[in-house]
Amino acid sequence: MSQTDWRAHPFDDDKLKEECGIFGVIGVSSAANFTALGLHALQHRGQEAGGIVVHDPEQGFNSVRRFGYVRDTFTSQDVMDMLPGTLGIGHVRYSTAGSKGATAIRDVQPFFGEFAMGGAAIAHNGNITNAEALRRELIERGSIFQSSSDSECIIHLMARSLQRNIPERMKDALRRVEGAFSVVAMTRTKLIGVRDPLGVRPLVLGRVGDGWALASETCALDIIGAEFLREVEPGEMVVITEDKVTSHRPFEAKRPRFCIFEHVYFSRPDSILGGQSVYATREAIGRELAKESPVEADLVCPVPDSGTPAAIGYGLESGIPYAMGIIRNQYMGRTFIEPTESIRNMGVRLKLNVNRALIRGKRVILVDDSVVRGTTSRKIKEMILDAGAKEVHFRIASPPTAWPCFYGVDTPQREKLLAATMSEEEMRDHLGVDSLKFISLDGLYRAVGEAKGRDPKAPQYCDACFSGEYPVEPSDQLENGFQLKAAE
Repeated sequence: MSQTDWRAHPFDDDKLKEECGIFGVIGVSSAANFTALGLHALQHRGQEAGGIVVHDPEQGFNSVRRFGYVRDTFTSQDVMDMLPGTLGIGHVRYSTAGSKGATAIRDVQPFFGEFAMGGAAIAHNGNITNAEALRRELIERGSIFQSSSDSECIIHLMARSLQRNIPERMKDALRRVEGAFSVVAMTRTKLIGVRDPLGVRPLVLGRVGDGWALASETCALDIIGAEFLREVEPGEMVVITEDKVTSHRPFEAKRPRFCIFEHVYFSRPDSILGGQSVYATREAIGRELAKESPVEADLVCPVPDSGTPAAIGYGLESGIPYAMGIIRNQYMGRTFIEPTESIRNMGVRLKLNVNRALIRGKRVILVDDSVVRGTTSRKIKEMILDAGAKEVHFRIASPPTAWPCFYGVDTPQREKLLAATMSEEEMRDHLGVDSLKFISLDGLYRAVGEAKGRDPKAPQYCDACFSGEYPVEPSDQLENGFQLKAAE
């Protein structure tokens, strides 16, 4: 891991990360300000970089793309003065496709293209699973790519379409794309939102005054005072002017497969997904986990912050007191001090500290959202034992993550996933805890509202990271040697 990576993620490097968040607005007095606020609410979906593109009838298209947090980039009046207009889109990024680091500003979205009928900008959440094949084809036909991002393929496919307006060119382009995508785009007069036919990644529509907004999550509507109207449906394209919203269906209808991990971890707990409160769903996951995997203990403690709602649910269902046994330092920035070896070894302690007076002599249940590589889990266990805990029991609010995601999540190679190489018992021994239990896939489905659990013949969600069953064939990965799960 590079120094830059370590300083950016001293604790969260052992978490799965969403690729990005997207936002768009039309018909408001200052689109850039609204977009910056929306991106700030979506910062959890990408902390690496952000960008905003706006359009003003007099000044045309303008854009700003920067590395770092929204709060550090789009709060300067000088920057915001560069972005006039009543129509804009934005993007926050954590890269899964494309290069990383200080040389990759070219990969920061939104991307912009100038077409015969005018300019257009796009921002993409998800991952195009046939991007390598598309890129080769486009380069052979003369396209010149400016970035290493899979998302740029959409712009080039639009450029080669023979349709006479940009929404129709987008339809043409996206019909060639495989994988998962939610897209916001803009022309000089229109805001466009699209979800892939399976609806893997989220996208919602809101009303803000006399204008309209699109966002990855409802929390981004809340921050600008917008009314949540509805989700953009799987396979739907909405084309929005200042006066109206029109709906189009450019794709063949398919059974939706929304990413179930959005419920577990990615989305903010104050968002609404599929008509359900994310917080309530995570609490229900904790309750289901307590039913499936009870254990005698004195305290239920979350691994903050993502494990908190599930830990509350576990405590309520089990009757074991909930307590903040681990405190997170909310002020740990992206850069703290240079990671000398002595500081590097502190690792998790830069972000988390054990409440020793509470933990000493107790049997502790730690509730976390997932176990990926297991490195952070081991360090947290050691901290709890160092604080004098009598026993440590891990309860995980998701099934074992045994397969990589190819739909917009930064996942280690399969051999680096702990659950891909170890049984649950072996993972328990590896982590050195008294017990380790994951919620079952059936239990997770029950918690998100499927009363009978998971129907293996017709799953309602994309759960490939747990089941190894990919709803869209990851063709680029297969070409590079990835092996799918053997048929049972």
